[in-house]
Amino acid sequence: MTVILLRHGVSTSNLAHTLAGRSPGIELADRGREQATALVDRLGSLPIEEIVRSPLLRCEQTVGPLAAKLDLTPVVEERLAEVDYGEWTGRVLSELLKEPLWKVVQRHASGAVFPGGEGLAEVQQRAVSAIRHHDSRLAEHHGHDVLWVACTHGDVIKSVLADALGIHLDGFQRIVAEPASISVVRYLPTSPYVWRINDTGTDLSALATKAAQPAAATSVPGGEVGSVADADNGAEGK
Repeated sequence: MTVILLRHGVSTSNLAHTLAGRSPGIELADRGREQATALVDRLGSLPIEEIVRSPLLRCEQTVGPLAAKLDLTPVVEERLAEVDYGEWTGRVLSELLKEPLWKVVQRHASGAVFPGGEGLAEVQQRAVSAIRHHDSRLAEHHGHDVLWVACTHGDVIKSVLADALGIHLDGFQRIVAEPASISVVRYLPTSPYVWRINDTGTDLSALATKAAQPAAATSVPGGEVGSVADADNGAEGK
């Protein structure tokens, strides 16, 4: 089973350099809408069986054009919602940089708990649980390997990738997930394999070929895995 982890497009909060969190009504900016439309060309020809998304508006808008193209009704998954940043929600990032907790978020994410919100360890637990749940559900329903999309948020995606890569959550800030980027994980009975990270390109035809092959044929996946180290790329106006 192969999941395309899709981050929502550029939002109005991204442009305002604020921490959107779960604030209601945060929409895609014009650039984000362009990215959502471009997803039809990037992913529309792939044999995608299902789209699962965060309940927040910016994710709904990101997958809208693709879902229409594929004639799919996205499944809303609460466990893929943005981090509950609590009292940090809506604040300007330049102010948050001065908070003592900021360094904890960057260097010791597993111990970071946002005031009035949730901890990043909780986020990873719920997000990984959601991805594995839907992956197993789709495998059982279809009876064969499928390709599916999970549209969610930057820190959520990075926490899932950290788990798939077998690295400690404290290292998840070394992973980058830009707006409208995709990261690809193939889950096999033995372990997950990461095919792509933070991919903003267009040629994804290899995914269709891999998805059509039996699991044994793809136990050692190919494709480039890109990663950019940026220790301060977390909590970036998701």
